[in-house]
Amino acid sequence: MCAADVTPAQHKQDYSRPRRLGDRAFRFRWGLTLLLVLPIPLFIALGIWQLDRADQKRELARQLAVREALAPIAIKGEIGDAEALRYRQIEAEGTYLPDGQFLIEGRRDGGTMGFHVVTPLRLAGSGNLLLVDRGWIPADSRGDPTPAPVPEGSRILHGEADIPSPPALVLHGGSDAAKAWGKRWPYLTLDLYAATVDQPVAPVVMRLSPKDPDGFVRRWTNPVPNVAMHQGYAAQWFGFALIALVLYLRLSFERVPQRKSEE
Repeated sequence: MCAADVTPAQHKQDYSRPRRLGDRAFRFRWGLTLLLVLPIPLFIALGIWQLDRADQKRELARQLAVREALAPIAIKGEIGDAEALRYRQIEAEGTYLPDGQFLIEGRRDGGTMGFHVVTPLRLAGSGNLLLVDRGWIPADSRGDPTPAPVPEGSRILHGEADIPSPPALVLHGGSDAAKAWGKRWPYLTLDLYAATVDQPVAPVVMRLSPKDPDGFVRRWTNPVPNVAMHQGYAAQWFGFALIALVLYLRLSFERVPQRKSEE
Protein backbone atom coordinates (compact mmCIF):
# COMPACT_ATOMS: atom_id res chain seq x y z
CA MET A 1 0.00 0.00 0.00
CA CYS A 2 1.45 3.32 -1.02
CA ALA A 3 1.07 6.66 0.74
CA ALA A 4 -1.48 7.85 -1.84
CA ASP A 5 -3.81 4.98 -0.90
CA VAL A 6 -4.07 6.03 2.80
CA THR A 7 -7.39 7.70 3.56
CA PRO A 8 -7.65 10.80 5.85
CA ALA A 9 -9.42 8.68 8.49
CA GLN A 10 -6.64 6.09 8.45
CA HIS A 11 -4.04 8.85 8.68
CA LYS A 12 -5.78 10.34 11.75
CA GLN A 13 -6.05 6.93 13.41
CA ASP A 14 -2.33 6.25 12.94
CA TYR A 15 -1.47 9.68 14.38
CA SER A 16 -3.48 9.08 17.55
CA ARG A 17 -1.91 5.75 18.40
CA PRO A 18 0.10 5.62 21.69
CA ARG A 19 3.79 6.20 21.38
CA ARG A 20 5.82 3.03 21.48
CA LEU A 21 9.17 2.28 23.03
CA GLY A 22 10.27 -0.99 21.56
CA ASP A 23 7.66 -3.57 22.45
CA ARG A 24 5.87 -1.26 24.91
CA ALA A 25 3.29 1.50 24.44
CA PHE A 26 2.25 4.28 26.82
CA ARG A 27 -1.35 4.06 27.99
CA PHE A 28 -2.87 6.98 29.92
CA ARG A 29 -5.03 6.04 32.91
CA TRP A 30 -6.89 8.55 35.07
CA GLY A 31 -6.83 6.42 38.21
CA LEU A 32 -3.11 5.79 38.01
CA THR A 33 -2.45 9.47 37.31
CA LEU A 34 -4.49 10.60 40.32
CA LEU A 35 -2.83 8.02 42.57
CA LEU A 36 0.80 8.54 41.60
CA VAL A 37 1.30 11.74 39.62
CA LEU A 38 -0.75 14.27 41.58
CA PRO A 39 1.07 13.59 44.91
CA ILE A 40 4.48 14.25 43.32
CA PRO A 41 4.30 18.09 43.64
CA LEU A 42 3.27 17.65 47.30
CA PHE A 43 6.25 15.37 47.96
CA ILE A 44 8.59 17.86 46.33
CA ALA A 45 7.07 20.77 48.28
CA LEU A 46 7.52 18.86 51.56
CA GLY A 47 11.13 18.13 50.66
CA ILE A 48 11.80 21.80 49.95
CA TRP A 49 10.10 22.73 53.24
CA GLN A 50 12.39 20.35 55.15
CA LEU A 51 15.44 21.89 53.45
CA ASP A 52 14.16 25.30 54.55
CA ARG A 53 13.80 23.98 58.10
CA ALA A 54 17.38 22.74 57.92
CA ASP A 55 18.52 26.23 56.92
CA GLN A 56 16.60 27.70 59.87
CA LYS A 57 18.22 25.24 62.29
CA ARG A 58 21.62 25.99 60.81
CA GLU A 59 21.03 29.70 61.40
CA LEU A 60 19.85 29.00 64.96
CA ALA A 61 23.03 27.04 65.66
CA ARG A 62 25.06 29.96 64.38
CA GLN A 63 23.13 32.40 66.57
CA LEU A 64 23.60 30.21 69.64
CA ALA A 65 27.32 30.03 69.07
CA VAL A 66 27.53 33.79 68.64
CA ARG A 67 25.40 34.55 71.71
CA GLU A 68 27.36 32.20 73.94
CA ALA A 69 30.57 34.01 73.02
CA LEU A 70 29.24 37.51 73.76
CA ALA A 71 29.93 39.36 77.00
CA PRO A 72 27.21 39.16 79.69
CA ILE A 73 24.44 41.75 79.63
CA ALA A 74 23.50 43.49 82.87
CA ILE A 75 19.78 43.30 83.67
CA LYS A 76 18.80 46.49 85.47
CA GLY A 77 15.44 47.86 84.38
CA GLU A 78 13.27 47.68 81.29
CA ILE A 79 14.25 45.17 78.60
CA GLY A 80 13.50 45.88 74.96
CA ASP A 81 13.74 42.75 72.83
CA ALA A 82 13.48 39.72 75.09
CA GLU A 83 13.95 37.28 72.21
CA ALA A 84 17.35 38.81 71.45
CA LEU A 85 18.39 37.91 75.01
CA ARG A 86 17.43 34.24 74.80
CA TYR A 87 20.47 32.05 75.62
CA ARG A 88 22.60 35.14 76.29
CA GLN A 89 24.75 35.32 79.40
CA ILE A 90 23.27 37.86 81.80
CA GLU A 91 24.05 39.26 85.24
CA ALA A 92 21.90 41.07 87.77
CA GLU A 93 22.22 42.68 91.19
CA GLY A 94 19.41 42.65 93.70
CA THR A 95 17.78 40.99 96.66
CA TYR A 96 15.89 37.70 96.73
CA LEU A 97 12.25 37.80 97.89
CA PRO A 98 11.72 34.69 100.06
CA ASP A 99 7.94 35.10 100.22
CA GLY A 100 7.71 35.07 96.44
CA GLN A 101 9.58 31.79 95.93
CA PHE A 102 7.64 28.98 94.26
CA LEU A 103 8.32 25.56 92.73
CA ILE A 104 7.72 24.06 89.29
CA GLU A 105 6.41 20.52 89.71
CA GLY A 106 7.15 17.39 87.75
CA ARG A 107 10.79 18.13 86.88
CA ARG A 108 13.22 15.23 86.58
CA ASP A 109 16.93 14.94 87.09
CA GLY A 110 17.95 11.61 85.66
CA GLY A 111 15.30 9.20 86.87
CA THR A 112 14.38 11.13 90.02
CA MET A 113 11.32 13.32 90.24
CA GLY A 114 11.56 16.74 91.85
CA PHE A 115 11.04 20.47 91.46
CA HIS A 116 12.69 23.54 90.01
CA VAL A 117 13.11 26.36 92.53
CA VAL A 118 12.16 29.79 91.15
CA THR A 119 12.92 32.82 93.31
CA PRO A 120 12.12 36.42 92.33
CA LEU A 121 14.96 38.91 92.58
CA ARG A 122 14.16 42.58 93.20
CA LEU A 123 16.59 44.41 90.93
CA ALA A 124 18.72 47.08 92.52
CA GLY A 125 17.91 50.57 91.28
CA SER A 126 14.60 49.82 89.58
CA GLY A 127 12.63 47.55 91.88
CA ASN A 128 11.58 45.41 88.91
CA LEU A 129 11.44 41.65 89.39
CA LEU A 130 13.65 39.10 87.68
CA LEU A 131 12.74 35.44 88.11
CA VAL A 132 15.74 33.26 88.90
CA ASP A 133 15.61 29.49 88.38
CA ARG A 134 18.01 28.32 91.08
CA GLY A 135 17.99 24.71 89.96
CA TRP A 136 16.46 21.34 90.82
CA ILE A 137 15.66 19.78 94.19
CA PRO A 138 14.40 16.23 94.73
CA ALA A 139 11.05 15.25 96.17
CA ASP A 140 10.97 13.33 99.42
CA SER A 141 9.30 9.95 99.95
CA ARG A 142 5.87 11.61 100.15
CA GLY A 143 6.39 13.63 96.97
CA ASP A 144 6.93 16.89 98.82
CA PRO A 145 9.90 19.17 98.05
CA THR A 146 13.05 19.04 100.13
CA PRO A 147 14.10 22.35 101.78
CA ALA A 148 15.17 25.20 99.49
CA PRO A 149 16.44 28.05 101.71
CA VAL A 150 16.59 31.59 100.30
CA PRO A 151 19.78 33.63 100.95
CA GLU A 152 19.48 37.08 102.45
CA GLY A 153 21.03 40.39 101.47
CA SER A 154 22.09 41.96 98.19
CA ARG A 155 23.69 39.63 95.67
CA ILE A 156 25.21 39.73 92.20
CA LEU A 157 23.97 36.82 90.09
CA HIS A 158 25.16 35.32 86.82
CA GLY A 159 23.33 33.01 84.49
CA GLU A 160 21.68 32.49 81.14
CA ALA A 161 18.50 34.12 79.86
CA ASP A 162 15.60 31.85 79.02
CA ILE A 163 11.97 32.38 77.98
CA PRO A 164 9.82 29.54 79.36
CA SER A 165 6.93 28.30 77.28
CA PRO A 166 3.80 26.35 78.29
CA PRO A 167 3.44 22.63 77.54
CA ALA A 168 1.83 21.54 74.30
CA LEU A 169 -1.33 20.48 76.13
CA VAL A 170 -2.60 22.88 78.80
CA LEU A 171 -5.53 21.58 80.84
CA HIS A 172 -5.65 24.53 83.21
CA GLY A 173 -4.19 27.99 82.99
CA GLY A 174 -4.87 31.68 82.91
CA SER A 175 -4.17 34.37 85.45
CA ASP A 176 -6.94 33.24 87.82
CA ALA A 177 -5.61 29.69 87.88
CA ALA A 178 -2.04 30.92 88.41
CA LYS A 179 -3.14 32.94 91.45
CA ALA A 180 -4.68 29.80 92.92
CA TRP A 181 -1.59 27.64 92.34
CA GLY A 182 0.15 29.08 95.38
CA LYS A 183 3.71 27.81 95.85
CA ARG A 184 3.59 24.85 93.46
CA TRP A 185 3.06 25.53 89.78
CA PRO A 186 2.61 22.90 87.03
CA TYR A 187 4.53 25.09 84.55
CA LEU A 188 5.77 28.64 84.17
CA THR A 189 5.24 31.42 81.70
CA LEU A 190 6.19 35.01 82.36
CA ASP A 191 2.75 36.28 81.40
CA LEU A 192 1.16 34.07 84.04
CA TYR A 193 3.60 35.18 86.70
CA ALA A 194 3.20 38.86 85.79
CA ALA A 195 -0.55 38.50 86.35
CA THR A 196 0.05 37.45 89.96
CA VAL A 197 2.22 40.41 91.06
CA ASP A 198 1.98 44.19 91.01
CA GLN A 199 5.61 45.00 90.08
CA PRO A 200 6.99 44.98 86.52
CA VAL A 201 8.57 41.62 85.62
CA ALA A 202 11.58 41.14 83.35
CA PRO A 203 10.55 39.21 80.20
CA VAL A 204 13.27 36.58 80.71
CA VAL A 205 14.14 34.06 83.42
CA MET A 206 17.71 33.74 84.64
CA ARG A 207 18.92 30.16 84.79
CA LEU A 208 21.44 30.54 87.60
CA SER A 209 25.01 29.66 86.65
CA PRO A 210 26.37 26.44 88.19
CA LYS A 211 29.33 28.53 89.34
CA ASP A 212 27.16 30.82 91.46
CA PRO A 213 26.43 29.91 95.10
CA ASP A 214 23.01 29.51 96.70
CA GLY A 215 21.66 27.29 93.96
CA PHE A 216 20.78 23.64 93.65
CA VAL A 217 21.30 20.99 90.95
CA ARG A 218 21.90 22.86 87.69
CA ARG A 219 22.44 20.83 84.55
CA TRP A 220 21.12 23.29 82.02
CA THR A 221 20.71 22.17 78.44
CA ASN A 222 19.91 24.16 75.32
CA PRO A 223 18.22 22.82 72.20
CA VAL A 224 20.71 21.38 69.75
CA PRO A 225 19.59 22.24 66.20
CA ASN A 226 19.48 18.94 64.30
CA VAL A 227 20.19 19.95 60.73
CA ALA A 228 20.87 16.38 59.57
CA MET A 229 17.40 15.25 60.68
CA HIS A 230 15.66 17.74 58.38
CA GLN A 231 18.03 16.89 55.53
CA GLY A 232 17.13 13.23 56.00
CA TYR A 233 13.40 14.02 55.91
CA ALA A 234 13.94 16.06 52.73
CA ALA A 235 15.72 13.11 51.09
CA GLN A 236 12.79 10.86 52.03
CA TRP A 237 10.20 13.17 50.46
CA PHE A 238 12.25 13.58 47.30
CA GLY A 239 12.65 9.79 47.26
CA PHE A 240 8.88 9.34 47.48
CA ALA A 241 8.47 11.69 44.51
CA LEU A 242 11.00 9.71 42.46
CA ILE A 243 9.43 6.37 43.40
CA ALA A 244 5.97 7.62 42.43
CA LEU A 245 7.25 8.82 39.06
CA VAL A 246 9.07 5.56 38.33
CA LEU A 247 6.03 3.49 39.31
CA TYR A 248 3.78 5.64 37.14
CA LEU A 249 5.98 5.21 34.09
CA ARG A 250 6.49 1.52 34.78
CA LEU A 251 2.75 0.84 35.04
CA SER A 252 1.79 3.12 32.14
CA PHE A 253 3.94 1.38 29.53
CA GLU A 254 2.35 -1.92 28.56
CA ARG A 255 3.82 -4.67 26.48
CA VAL A 256 2.05 -4.92 23.10
CA PRO A 257 2.25 -7.70 20.54
CA GLN A 258 4.51 -7.10 17.58
CA ARG A 259 2.59 -6.11 14.45
CA LYS A 260 3.29 -7.88 11.21
CA SER A 261 4.84 -5.56 8.67
CA GLU A 262 2.43 -4.61 5.97
CA GLU A 263 3.23 -5.35 2.43
